[in-house]
Amino acid sequence: MPYEMVSLLRMLVDRDGSDLHLAVDNPPVGRVHGHLQYFGEDPLTPEDTERLMKSIASVDNQQELQEVGGSDFGFAFEDVARFRVSIFKQRGYVGLVLRLIPRKILTFEEIGLPQSLKEVITQPRGLILVTGPTGSGKSTSLATMIDWINENFDHHIITIEDPIEYYHRHKKSIITQREVGVDVPSFAEALRRALRQDPDVILVGEMRDLETIEAAVTAAETGHLVFGTLHTTGAVRTIDRIVDAFPTNQQEQIRTQLAGNLKAVISQTLIPRKSGFGRVAAFEIMITTPAIQNLIRENKSYRITSAIQTGHKYGMNLLDEHLLVLYRKGICKYEDVVAKAQNAEEFEQQCKALGLPTGEGSETRRAGA
Repeated sequence: MPYEMVSLLRMLVDRDGSDLHLAVDNPPVGRVHGHLQYFGEDPLTPEDTERLMKSIASVDNQQELQEVGGSDFGFAFEDVARFRVSIFKQRGYVGLVLRLIPRKILTFEEIGLPQSLKEVITQPRGLILVTGPTGSGKSTSLATMIDWINENFDHHIITIEDPIEYYHRHKKSIITQREVGVDVPSFAEALRRALRQDPDVILVGEMRDLETIEAAVTAAETGHLVFGTLHTTGAVRTIDRIVDAFPTNQQEQIRTQLAGNLKAVISQTLIPRKSGFGRVAAFEIMITTPAIQNLIRENKSYRITSAIQTGHKYGMNLLDEHLLVLYRKGICKYEDVVAKAQNAEEFEQQCKALGLPTGEGSETRRAGA
């Protein structure tokens, strides 16, 4: 019996999965609580993946697939969830990856975002960056922060996304959501136009090129609160990534602009729970204090890690500090947290200093302790 898209998506939702992978010569595969599971026994044929793709892709998306080898879009599955879809060619056949975007926007408490960030996101202007690898929950955290602003302030919020993931309802704020490739040709163009649309808050789904980074920094500089994302891990790498995107003769200027406008970097990753059910977010929080402003301006980003380490009173913490808490509390396994650590060797030494088991068999030794 051929696979049907509705059945596969229903299975993913029922198993609390996050992604569905459809590739020729392999059964459908779902990512559930961070691990891959087969959603059937029979391998997919080229006809299967083509048929499944056509069941959800518009004519325009199908044409883009043929012309450039891939297309991204979003679509709603019944009243249950939205999906971010990537269709592409691989080995001459059609492949698909579908990322589940739950309809419910989670609260600060539900995803573990520090309450101290509420003070940061109430500022009238500046740049707030949410960073992390693909699938680390950046979109979920951004949706939570935007929703909190929406509930508490009378602002005009503009989101620029590719594609739109979470649909926001107008609450206390007005929300305008623009999709790149549908409502506007590019992130940079959408940002330029947004400045003429009386915005208070602007969300840039992805700061993927120099033009978009420049436009985002300019928007923050001209009196708007701007949220953006980057595929970096940690505050130091994030700042270096932005500066390095600029030609050498402009790097001093962008450092000065960042020092004056960057309000916070929230770097995150997801780790499987020890129970095997669900994942938990670990965060690195950098709040831009006057001391950190000086480090950015003076090209001493390598000293920011120390500033975060000593900045707990401002609500700051390193990613590895949060990972250590998750391990000490027995929420996550050692091998899962150390794999996400910024400095695995130092993390191991900290665990040993605290008398926590490390290496293979650590969970067994811990249970028997």
